[in-house]
Amino acid sequence: MNHYPFELEPLTFAYDSLEPMISKTTLEYHHDKHLQAYVNNLNNALSACEQLHACSIEAILSDLEAVPCEKREAVRNHGGGVFNHNFYFSLLKHDVAMSNKLEQVFVEAFGSIDAFVEQFTKASMSLFGSGWAWVVVNKRGELEIVQTKNQDTPLKDGLRPILTIDLWEHAYYLDYQNRRGSYVENYLKVIDWQQVETYYKEACGRL
Repeated sequence: MNHYPFELEPLTFAYDSLEPMISKTTLEYHHDKHLQAYVNNLNNALSACEQLHACSIEAILSDLEAVPCEKREAVRNHGGGVFNHNFYFSLLKHDVAMSNKLEQVFVEAFGSIDAFVEQFTKASMSLFGSGWAWVVVNKRGELEIVQTKNQDTPLKDGLRPILTIDLWEHAYYLDYQNRRGSYVENYLKVIDWQQVETYYKEACGRL
């Protein structure tokens, strides 16, 4: 349900289907515990904001100034946690190759697929603390890589995300401890490129 009261969206794949890249245990804690907490806290923050109850999470996060000031920080944090995590989980799947058309889009934007991987990895590794690295469609209709801290989203800047990686330690610490680089490398092996392509089409209206 993409309006208040928000609900925990179920995974579209089995908990053990991403192993060994992402373990069943990590997904159980990440999805069932961490995301559920964001959903609960978002609903609590919005309970008295009746003017926002019919709004989608995307609409709310795109216009945080419309949220009452005393609730804004909670909605920003927990609403961002809900949107970011749902987006991240929607992009996970084993063995989905990038189509030739999408590959061409990435090559035009970054020079080559290897260059994209290098730039995305650099953005993921250079983010200090907790947050996210994204591939977004900017206001010029071009792809770029951006970072957000904590549970901020690109939506507030008018950017349309098509790919993200969760860089909070709860996303990888059970499997990789402090080896964020290994997590990033293996995450790139379980991206649902068909879903990335769908998000790109929705953002641009073309491919």
